[in-house]
Amino acid sequence: MPQVTIWNDDGVSTPSSAADHTPLAEYSREDLGTFLDEQRTAYEELKGAGLKLDLTRGKPSTEQLDLAAGLLDLPTTPTSPSGVDTRNYGGLEGLGELRAIFAELLGVDLDQIVAGGNSSLTMMHDVLVGLRLHGGVTSERPWVREEQVTFICPVPGYDRHYTMLAHHGIDMVTVPMLDDGPDVAACRELVKDPSVKGMWIVPTYANPAGSVVTQEVAAELASMPAAAPDFTIFWDNAYALHHLTEDETKSADILSLCAAAGHPHRAVMFASTSKITFAGAGVAFLASSTENVRWYLSHQQFASIGPDKVNHLRHLEFFGDADGVRAHMARHRASLAPKFAAVQEALSGLEGLGIAEWTRPTGGYFVSLDVVPGTATRVVELAKEAGIALTPAGASFPYGEDPDDTNIRLAPSFPPLAEVRTAMTGVATCVALAAAEKLARDAGTSD
Repeated sequence: MPQVTIWNDDGVSTPSSAADHTPLAEYSREDLGTFLDEQRTAYEELKGAGLKLDLTRGKPSTEQLDLAAGLLDLPTTPTSPSGVDTRNYGGLEGLGELRAIFAELLGVDLDQIVAGGNSSLTMMHDVLVGLRLHGGVTSERPWVREEQVTFICPVPGYDRHYTMLAHHGIDMVTVPMLDDGPDVAACRELVKDPSVKGMWIVPTYANPAGSVVTQEVAAELASMPAAAPDFTIFWDNAYALHHLTEDETKSADILSLCAAAGHPHRAVMFASTSKITFAGAGVAFLASSTENVRWYLSHQQFASIGPDKVNHLRHLEFFGDADGVRAHMARHRASLAPKFAAVQEALSGLEGLGIAEWTRPTGGYFVSLDVVPGTATRVVELAKEAGIALTPAGASFPYGEDPDDTNIRLAPSFPPLAEVRTAMTGVATCVALAAAEKLARDAGTSD
């Protein structure tokens, strides 16, 4: 029998002794029955451990939040280096010096970027609502006056993108998220439909697969003909700076590519410090063409007299410059990388069984786990009964519906390292048990 992960009384994983790597589907009926019994025993031991662990959301850990504790003593002055009194109204586009830092980090010009409140998701929602109610720079009419509005959604993807669209009654069509970005051929076909008004992309270390959109794929998305003149790419670069290795991947330059392709207003980029400083008190950023920025601010003026510039100044003093942000992210990497290594170590016990595939991201906050089709929901149920909370199966698909019931998003950032190891060993046991149950049922040997 191949190596599998077994739960023992010490709460650690131990490999079985067999040396070959025969896929579980090729086991004899007798060996499959033995394997199933072993996994049931391991699972009962897992339940007996009395766990209460959570891998549901990609939140920064307390250790990571403590890295930015210095923010609580800042700013040392209410006045910015350029003389802005940050306590007062005004400056809808945000503090210039902080915008300059993140313009450098995101590869955009200063007049292309806005610094806002604490949530990039709010900025995404504001842009979406603005397009629906008013139309954009290249719109023929407000989207609310269209018979149908459809978005392309690469899957697996970020659940909050999809719930936002569903909330506004916007239809969703899916394309596969590949290692180098969304399936461009599929996107090209879909944008021939004038009702297809936009698409979501997490371009760097995508949620949850860790995929990175290459410059080549980004160029194709920027240049592809679209029937809708206001087709808009929502470029959610949430993890652009969240590297797990010293080999730091550079994000594709979508704004320059769109401009060069004759579609300068096609992409709107979003980013934030939510997972860099304080998740609930960071700074969000929007970047696009100068015309799109003016359009955004023209609508924001009716919602705000200016963002929290005191918080902008606090972040400016804390980071100092772009290199200060990079140094801070290296400290995040030191905290996160061992947890992602623990995920890989636990799942490695499933290798060769043919019952699971998973990503090995070099950045971001998630690992995407694909299990035997038809068993993802069962894996999540088993984990819950054993005291391990996982994101619901299908969460990475529009409407929470994974047609193959195969994908599970793993979020190892928040728990302490020891808990990640324990939880992931338990997850591996649940994956093995769910797979064995299904194969035994299919073979008529489940009892």
